[in-house]
Order: sequence, then structure tokens, then C-alpha cells
Amino acid sequence: MGEDVLIVLNDAPYGTEKAYNGLRLSIALQARDNKVNLFLMADAVFCGVPKQETPKGYYNISDMLGRVLAKSGRVAACGSCMKARGLTVDGLIKGVEQGSMALLSEWTETCSKIHSF
Repeated sequence: MGEDVLIVLNDAPYGTEKAYNGLRLSIALQARDNKVNLFLMADAVFCGVPKQETPKGYYNISDMLGRVLAKSGRVAACGSCMKARGLTVDGLIKGVEQGSMALLSEWTETCSKIHSF
């Protein structure tokens, strides 16, 4: 069995490739039987918005996030970051939960590796 890995995304879904690379790593880790917890902070909470339409041939962050969720990944979006941007958990992809500093602290204490993008 693999390890518990925490990946923290801090950047918007598009404009840089940080969210893209964090999700690529998440998917690759899950393929190697690791358990992935993904925490979305700051503008990364927009990664959880459903029905993103990207140009043909361009990566789609919401689709990639769906792949992580489909493989039993746990995804949380920072509640205060969501509130500051006018988002609610009902407006996010099904399976994304509202997170908190308490949850991020718990995940940090219980994981074996942490990556931040």
C-alpha cells in the first residue's frame, strides 16, 4: 500500500500551470496506490467550479479534479477562501467538501508527504 499524501493548491486553475501540475501529480500518485488529500486555498478554490469549458485540446482542471475524486481522493476547498470569493460548497463539483484550517491541520499531521503548488 502507498502513502498518505497532502497536496495544497494555492493558485487559480488557469493562467499558470500550478494547479495543472498539482493535479497531474495527484493523478500519478493515485496510479501508484497512494492516498491523496487535495486542499484548495486562495484562488485555487475556483478549481472546484463545475462545467469549465476550455478550448479543444486544452487541459480541463475540473475534469482532472473529477479524476482525483473518482479514485477516492479527498478534496476540500478552504471555507474562508470560498466565502471571500462568493463561492459555496453547493456551487462546487460534487464531492468537493468545504474545508477549514482545522481540517488542513489534521491532514498535515496525518500525512507522510506534503506538496504545495
